[in-house]
Parts: sequence; structure tokens; C-alpha cells
Amino acid sequence: MKVKRILASTPLAALLWLAVPDAVAAAAEPVPPPDDDHAVEPDNTARNVRDREGKTRTPIDQSNEPGDLAITQHIRKTVVANDDLSTDAHNVKIITVDRVVTLRGPVESEEERAFIVATAKSAPQVARVDDQLDVQRPAGSRPPAAAPGAPAPPAA
Repeated sequence: MKVKRILASTPLAALLWLAVPDAVAAAAEPVPPPDDDHAVEPDNTARNVRDREGKTRTPIDQSNEPGDLAITQHIRKTVVANDDLSTDAHNVKIITVDRVVTLRGPVESEEERAFIVATAKSAPQVARVDDQLDVQRPAGSRPPAAAPGAPAPPAA
């Protein structure tokens, strides 16, 4: 009885009451897979195992020492300032511990990899760069333009 009284007094409540069963039914229906025959499910199993074993640096390993933070900030600012780099390149992992920079993640081309590695090597106070970047495309794609103050990528 209370429900009928509320529904009768509030038109909006009545509409919501009628719409709820349809919304619940729509949410319960399975979504068909995409028709794209070329769609490939991402498989990061090997990477996840590698990270879990603790053999490679992950962002959680980033040092909080002021010098290491300054190195990471310098590299990140230079990479992000370069609009010619892909989103993947802008999002590479930059991890600095004891002035050793580890670069990880996918980049679209060898040129992007070379630019990021050169940027890391030219950062002040860097002792060494551990390049673990994954190139997605072979060399010969568009080279990124150098950001102000960053080294130009090597000529192909």
C-alpha cells in the first residue's frame, strides 16, 4: 500500500519504478564480443611474472632521495614536453635509484626509444641508464622532434 501511495503522489517515482525492470534486464544480458577478426586480447602474463619475481625495477622502487627524484622529474618533463612522441612513450616508466635510471614500457618506434634513452643519459647526475623499453614498430617511422634542452635523437 505504501508503494502505491508514493507512486501515485510522485510522477517521477512512478517512472523510475517502471524503468527499473528494463535496466536490470539490460544489465543482465551478455555483451557480444566485437566482430573484429583481428582483435587480439592483450597478454601480459610474461611481464607480470617478470615483475612479480622482483628481478626488474618497478615504480614502487623509485628512490625518495632528492637527487634521484630530480633526475626522474627532469627526464619526465623532457619526454612529456615532446608532442611528437606517442602516448605510450609519454607514459614509459622512469625509475631512478642511486642515480641509475631504469626505463620500462612500450614505445612505438626505435626513434622514440633512442630519444628517451638519450634524454635519460643527458640528465644531470645520471650514473647509468638501464634501457628495458619495448619497441612496438621497426625503425623507419617518423622521428620525434627534440624538446627544448633535450638532445636530438640519433640519425637513422
